[in-house]
Amino acid sequence: MPRLMQFERRHERLVPIRRFAMRLGRAVLLWLALTVIGLAIGMAGYAASEGMSAVDAFVNAAMILSGMGPVAELKTVGGKIFAGAYALFSGLFVVIATGFVLAPILHRVLHSFHIEEGKGNDD
Repeated sequence: MPRLMQFERRHERLVPIRRFAMRLGRAVLLWLALTVIGLAIGMAGYAASEGMSAVDAFVNAAMILSGMGPVAELKTVGGKIFAGAYALFSGLFVVIATGFVLAPILHRVLHSFHIEEGKGNDD
């Protein structure tokens, strides 16, 4: 299993806050890397399908990736098809990437509740 997703088991104690912060930092870096990749895909698609400059392609890709919608009016059929496909991709992409950041936080919270139950409940 990838090191990023290795969490403590039920019978183990909570990791120290420093180790948790490192785990969360790695998750944020993964989120950032995925976001840059998503933006690059969008920018390349807008530049190829609509002939947009790098700045215009960035703005449109960032707006769709964030869920706001395109800024510029799309003129070509290819651009409209790309924008629709990219919007579907972006919707799932944001949910998945956010899950990487929320997983360590939710695991720590739920694990701390389980520790409080006592060590006798091992079902």
